[in-house]
Formats: sequence, structure tokens, C-alpha cells
Amino acid sequence: MKMEYIVLFFKDIKELKMFWKLRFCVYCLLAFAFVSMADAQDVTWIRHGKIVTDSIYSKVLKTYRAYTIYLPKSYDGTQNKYPILYLLHGMTGINSSWFEGEHVQDVMDQFVASGEACEMIIVSPNAGGRLEDGCWNGYFNMPGWAYEDFFYQEFIPYIESHYRVMADKRHRAIAGLSMGGGGTTSYAQRHSDMFCAAYAMSALMDIPAGNEHPSDDPNSKMMLLTKSVMEHSCIKYVEDADEARKEELRSVKWFIDCGDDDFLLDRNIEFVQAMHKAQIPCEFRVRDGAHTSEYWHSALYTCLPFVTRSFAK
Repeated sequence: MKMEYIVLFFKDIKELKMFWKLRFCVYCLLAFAFVSMADAQDVTWIRHGKIVTDSIYSKVLKTYRAYTIYLPKSYDGTQNKYPILYLLHGMTGINSSWFEGEHVQDVMDQFVASGEACEMIIVSPNAGGRLEDGCWNGYFNMPGWAYEDFFYQEFIPYIESHYRVMADKRHRAIAGLSMGGGGTTSYAQRHSDMFCAAYAMSALMDIPAGNEHPSDDPNSKMMLLTKSVMEHSCIKYVEDADEARKEELRSVKWFIDCGDDDFLLDRNIEFVQAMHKAQIPCEFRVRDGAHTSEYWHSALYTCLPFVTRSFAK
């Protein structure tokens, strides 16, 4: 419609201005609708996995132990079986810590959507809690807390029989932070026939010098934990390895990740040096950061693709 006809159609200039304002508003509404549709498409593009928290009764520990598990987005719609990552929390952490503090679900959903990680089941058991609340902590057996027996005799068999897991070494990996990083390393060392990969973050490989006696009470939970870590020194395990043990360790893909301001950095360096001396392949990253949740969250962006590459195709 030509401008002169538009002018003639309206009675005065005020109505003409109103026409252009309405026309502008219609354009704005259409633009908003297109943007909203695009956003909606983005939301559906990143489909979310499901988080479930449950518990099992342990005859070994004589109590219920909770766990939190991530199930892939396709889990409910298929009968597929999936590789599994056992994800271990740190001291005073619990089964939900990785999902609340380090946001593993968000990272996992993003990487599955982008193709940087495969769909997998991720499960985190409860091996801790606040010491001041009287909770046990630790992934090793100690007086009154046979956690490692629980983990291998009860927890893994339960998870891999109640969920659709590809239950073999080629599709089973382990990762963890701090105390859980030490647990990750020691578990993969002494059960190398069970795990294809181990990713240890800020790992408690051994007790730092000067911290051997954290309590005057030899029966305190902290003292028992300290003793168990020293008895399962990840560094000494490699240093004392004969050729048969070294060959077993070479069957696992290793990744050590520690911040340059982490108080456990020296122990992680000692572990990597022992691995290199024993000619056991081991990836090592030192990044900017300390012993913090932010660091462990950022480590997931390397951990999950590494685990994906380690699973058998």
C-alpha cells in the first residue's frame, strides 16, 4: 500500500502514528515468538539424565548405606546396558556431594548432547559424613568399618544386578576426589582386573609428612582413617611393585589431576614419579587451583571424556 493511500485512509495524523506503533508492536511480538521457539528447541536438545537416591542394607557394616545414581536419558526408553563410572566423594562428603557440589549431572548432560561423552551410569556411594557428627570416613577396612568389604562384596554386585550395567572390566571405570581420589587409585591398583580406567583428583595418595598423628586418641575415627591411608599408600604400592604387579597396573588407564595450590600436590607428584620410574603409563595434569569444589567441577570436563575414551567400543 502506497504512503498517500495510507494517509488518506486515516482521518488524521494521530491515527496514522497509532498505526505505525501497532505495526511495530506486531513485529516485536513475532520476533519474541521466534526467539522463544529457538530457546524451547535448545531445551529439548539437551535432554537430562535422571538422578535417583536410594540405599541398601549392608550385612558387613550392619547398617543402611545410601547411594546416588545417574541414569542416562535413554535408560527408561530402552533395554540397553551401559558402561558404569563409580564416583567417590571426599572426606566428610556423602553420596550426593558430587551431584550437589560439583554438578556432575549438568556436565554429563552437556557432554552427552555434544557427543564428547558416551551415555553411562554414574554412581556415588556413601563412605563418609561429618566426623563431628560421629560418622565414619574411609574407603578401606579398619576396626569397626569394613568398608572395602562392603564395596566389593555387596555394593558393586547390588548395583550391577539391579541396574542395566555392562558388568566387565572393559566397561567399568572409577574416579574420585581427595580421600576418594586416594580410594580410586588404591582400588584400581589392588583390583586392576575390575577397572579399565582410574581418574584421581587431588588424591590422598598418602598422608603428608607431619600429619601422621591427627589425634591423641589412637581409636578415634580420624586416627583410624589416617592409619588406613598410610597402610594403603598408593606411592609405596608402585615403588614396591614387582614385574607381575607392574604389568597388572599397565592394564588400567591412569589420569592424575591436581591443582598447583593443592596441599596434596607433592604426594601426587611422588605418585606420578613412581609410575614413570616403573614405566607404567599415566597422564598427569597440574592446573591452576586448590583443594576446592570449583577445581573438581572443572576436572569433570576432562574426566568424563577420558572415561569415555577408555571404555571398550
